[in-house]
Amino acid sequence: MLNTAPTKAAPRSIAFQHDVMEGLGQVPKRLPCKYFYDKRGSALFDEICDLDEYYLTRTEQAIMNRYASEMGTQIDSGAMLVEYGSGSSIKTRILLDHLIDPVAYVPVDISHRHLQRVAERLRVDYPHLEILPVTADFTRPFSLPHSREPATHCAVYFPGSTIGNFEPAEAERLLRSISERCGSGGGLLIGIDLVKDVETLERAYNDDAGVTAAFNLNLLRRIRDELDADIDVQAFEHVAFYNHQASRIEIYIRSLKQQTIRIGETSFELDAGELIHTEYSHKYTIEGFSALAARAGLELHRSWTDDERLFAVLHLVVAGVGSQQNAP
Repeated sequence: MLNTAPTKAAPRSIAFQHDVMEGLGQVPKRLPCKYFYDKRGSALFDEICDLDEYYLTRTEQAIMNRYASEMGTQIDSGAMLVEYGSGSSIKTRILLDHLIDPVAYVPVDISHRHLQRVAERLRVDYPHLEILPVTADFTRPFSLPHSREPATHCAVYFPGSTIGNFEPAEAERLLRSISERCGSGGGLLIGIDLVKDVETLERAYNDDAGVTAAFNLNLLRRIRDELDADIDVQAFEHVAFYNHQASRIEIYIRSLKQQTIRIGETSFELDAGELIHTEYSHKYTIEGFSALAARAGLELHRSWTDDERLFAVLHLVVAGVGSQQNAP
C-alpha cells in the first residue's frame, strides 16, 4: 500500500469502503464475505442454490420438510423465534408451519429493504403471527423487539450452515452470545454442513457453469462500481479448495498478473498469483460441533440428518436444560 489518504464515498458505502481498504491493506489480503450480497450477488447465490453440485440448500430443505414437526415439538410452545441472517425466510416457512403457538417471528438481516419486503409477505401469509423484523448485523449486539404477547422462551434459528463461515474462535463467541440471548428454557436450531469426501465438497464450490466463480468475483465488481475503484476484474480468477487440516473449504480471488488496485488516492499492489481471501466454509462432525457448542454453554438436545449424512440440523439448548437425544 502506497498511501492511506481517505476517499469520498456516499454514506451507504462508508462501511464497505472502510472494510475493503482495511482488508486489502492486510497481509495476507482479505475481503469480508458479508459483502457478497448486493442485488447481483444475491441473484447469483440463488442460482448457486439450484446447481446440481451445490447439495447444501436442497439437502437442508429436505431435512426440514421431513422433520419440521419434530423440530416444532422440541422448540415447544409459546416461543419467540429469532432468525439470524433471515434472507428470504424460505426454510423458515417450513418451520413456522410446524411451531406450536409461536408468539412472534423476528427475522434479523443486514439488508433493510429486502427484510421489509419479506416481512410484509409473511404478514400476509401468517396473519395471526406477529412479525417483527430487525435490521442488524447479528455478529454485533442488537436488541430484540417486544412482542404483544409475552413469550415463554426465545428460540434462535440459524440455518444455511452460515456458522461455517466463522473461524472456530469466532463461532464460539457467536454461539455464546446466542446462548446468553436464549437464556433459561431457550435453544438454538442450527444447520451445519458435515465432513464428507473431498470431491463432493470441492465440486460444490467449483461448479461447471462458473456461477460460484461469478459470485466470488462479483465482490470486485462492487468495489469497482460502488467505490469508483481502478480495478481490472478480468485479471482475477476464483479459487476454492478443501483444507484437510482445518476441515474447511477456503475461497480466494487470485491475481493473474502483477497489478495495482486504486481506490481514490490509495493504491494496493498485488503480485501475480497473490490470493485475496474471501470466505471460509468450515465442515463439522456432529460430535465436533457439539463440543464447540458446549464451550459456549449449549448442549446438543436433538439432531437430524439426511440419509447420506451430507448435512445436519441440530437443536441445542442452554446447558443444563435438556438431555442429549438422537433422531430416529
